[in-house]
Amino acid sequence: MTIMLRAQSEPERDEAILRAAEILASGGTVAIPTETVYGLAARADSDEAVARIYEAKGRPSSNPLIVHVLDESSARKWAREWPSGAARLARAYWPGPLTIVVPASEGISKLALAGGDTVGLRAPAHPVAAALLRSCGLPLAAPSANRSTELSPTTAQHVLESLDGRIDAILDAGPCDVGIESTVIDMSCTMPRVLRPGMISPGMIRQVLGEDVTAGDTNSGAIARSPGMQERHYAPQVELSLILRGSVVRDLPSNAFLVRFGDPIPNGQLGACLPLDPAEAARLLFATLHDIPESTRVILVDDPPAGEQWDAIRDRLRRASTPKQNG
Repeated sequence: MTIMLRAQSEPERDEAILRAAEILASGGTVAIPTETVYGLAARADSDEAVARIYEAKGRPSSNPLIVHVLDESSARKWAREWPSGAARLARAYWPGPLTIVVPASEGISKLALAGGDTVGLRAPAHPVAAALLRSCGLPLAAPSANRSTELSPTTAQHVLESLDGRIDAILDAGPCDVGIESTVIDMSCTMPRVLRPGMISPGMIRQVLGEDVTAGDTNSGAIARSPGMQERHYAPQVELSLILRGSVVRDLPSNAFLVRFGDPIPNGQLGACLPLDPAEAARLLFATLHDIPESTRVILVDDPPAGEQWDAIRDRLRRASTPKQNG
């Protein structure tokens, strides 16, 4: 049975956080709040604990896990190399929604690395996550707290609906502020490369590094260096399709749910209008898709506006709309 732990407003003296730390130290699994989405945490230095993450999620062993740490000093303990560019990015954007991929040191579970020799490290900005990391004193592997390839959770209730009975506990601290997973930047290669887009854009990274930044995974078909690279990911339970932004939508079936960016929903049509501000739209995206009516059988979503600040939302929706593979 999964137990619910409610975090309090003063995390440093919170019994729920202390209980979560005990569960993690003993090798258990706890869904924890971060500013991005809820993550399913286990101690990253234990093969047995990490294996429980993969089992609970039904996650392929080829999909690596991000390891959460308290700060840059903690990150250096788990990095075989810490390039100067990684240091500059950590000082600019940590704690925050940026994962930095570097060569992994000994001590991190090989299962978390999914057969590779690099690790994605992140210092979360959420005060409860930070207090938990201080309390347990461990690096925490923590992918999103949901079944593999399904919609990411931004509330404790979303976690419960997906993983109840499959994990030890959920640490509830209310809705996530960012609402979409972290940017992943690979600093283990010659040229910095964004493997997964997030709300920290390539332009923001270029500004700190003072050099060009590319995008995409050069290791396609080989060992993955980042999560979120599967063709189908972040998908709701019902079919999701992208439509041309601004297109005229008429005579939709009664079981369709329409999501638009900035444009109003036609009278009588079930749907949601997300803001034209990319940060606000990201904060609301997964929550909106979680809360569609039970009668919905198809979700139609606008292709997001142009511009790299929308790349993270565009990436999530493209993967969510990829059809399931048969077999």
